[in-house]
Amino acid sequence: MKLLFLAPLSLPTGNRTTAQRISKYIQSSGHECILNDIAEFKSSSQVSDLINEQKFEAVMTIHLYKGGRLLLDSNVPYGVIFGGTDINEDLQDEKKCEVMETVLQKSRFLVAFTDQLKKTAEVHWPFASSKIRVQPQAVVTKPCTNFNWNEFLQDSGIHCKNIDTYIFLLVCGLRRVKDPLFLVDAFSVWHKKDPRVYLIIIGPEVDAAFTQQVKAKVKSASGVYLVSEKPQEELQAAMRDSFAVVNSSISEGMSSTILEAMDLNVPVLARNISGNRAIVKHEHTGLLFFDPPLSSLAGLHATP
Repeated sequence: MKLLFLAPLSLPTGNRTTAQRISKYIQSSGHECILNDIAEFKSSSQVSDLINEQKFEAVMTIHLYKGGRLLLDSNVPYGVIFGGTDINEDLQDEKKCEVMETVLQKSRFLVAFTDQLKKTAEVHWPFASSKIRVQPQAVVTKPCTNFNWNEFLQDSGIHCKNIDTYIFLLVCGLRRVKDPLFLVDAFSVWHKKDPRVYLIIIGPEVDAAFTQQVKAKVKSASGVYLVSEKPQEELQAAMRDSFAVVNSSISEGMSSTILEAMDLNVPVLARNISGNRAIVKHEHTGLLFFDPPLSSLAGLHATP
């Protein structure tokens, strides 16, 4: 089978990692899978023309709105993998919701990473229930073998002489739904009480305006540093060598970063949201923290 796979590929996000992994698996199973960036297309007619020109037999996409809206003119079967923000956030937008309903009606199958995503979709679109299958996400970790942790810290701006340094790594694209500023004040207070504690926020600049807010906030905070995106193998090496990996997202489908941290045997601290609860069992496979008190983390004791 010749399959077209549409996904957000422009930035190194979890969806891109997921799409690349699934695409490789499809190809290893003996099918032809062409992976294209959603951003390359402005309309569903462009995708339809590509399908006809390249004689694709089926299409798959990630994200019910961003990817699904490009398949409305498709004349071949298609399936959609829920991205997370489509179900958790875009449902609140009436126009997007109308588009997604049409996508659901025409789709051959739908995939949710968690039971909660499936349940949320079913509440809004009961007719689609029989099409939705829950398939938890998987990850592959291959941390860089020649990664230098001390150089990474120095390049990040951390020049610490104390060997007992506790680095918390927050991996995310700089956009509001990931809420990277949520814990900045708490870690700043914590660092002042215990100078061994640092928070490093690392990821691509997805939202330009929001990125400026993050930079301004981090600049005035103690013990908090902002680092630009790294190649995946380097990023996984940094995760492996960190004291813990943090997730502070407002919304998640299923965080590949949390799964990668678990695969690397790194402790996980995650915001208590449905997507994180699906993979983190509090005090068993990680720690879930609640809002609102930003000061709660400052009361923790950093012990290995």
